Amino acid sequence: MSADRSPVLAASAGSQARAVPRHKPRLKRRSPGPKIEIIVRAPQWRGECEVKKIVREAIAEAAAAASTTAGELAIVLTDDSAIRTLNRDWRGKDAATNVLSFPAPAMSGGNEVLTLLGDIVIAYETTAREAAAENKPFGHHLAHLAVHGFLHLVGYDHKTDQEADAMEQMETTILARIGVPDPYIFRDARI
Repeated sequence: MSADRSPVLAASAGSQARAVPRHKPRLKRRSPGPKIEIIVRAPQWRGECEVKKIVREAIAEAAAAASTTAGELAIVLTDDSAIRTLNRDWRGKDAATNVLSFPAPAMSGGNEVLTLLGDIVIAYETTAREAAAENKPFGHHLAHLAVHGFLHLVGYDHKTDQEADAMEQMETTILARIGVPDPYIFRDARI
């Protein structure tokens, strides 16, 4: 081989030289998605492994599926007592729930549109109780609630059967991409 030939060229007698790439082609990077602040407000969450990683992965996949590549949101990991207060004060329901979403109102500042998506609040005890009752790993149920909450922030709802079907299908698709089985199998098996 002559010194002026690249070592990545492969040639055989009587054939033309063919370039062989030196490295793997770069895969198109996914946009990083929205900025996520995770606030742990209840000590029970500290006993669970990788909750922040689970939530970030679920939100990133939901954002990609919903074509939401920018923005900011906060996720508050709290307990039943705190979420019950929020549920009572904001929704008029004096009971704990698993997840609440608070979409931010659309705002603009001068020529820029502010990209605050809103807040998601998840209660530990209800999440753990539901996961146990449905024989699901805690992390899978947490991922589902994070995705569900995020979809509310970007406009999905389940007030009608048609809306619920569309939202559940989106959730199932997103969760499958991160290795979480269909969260509605347990419910559907009882029907």
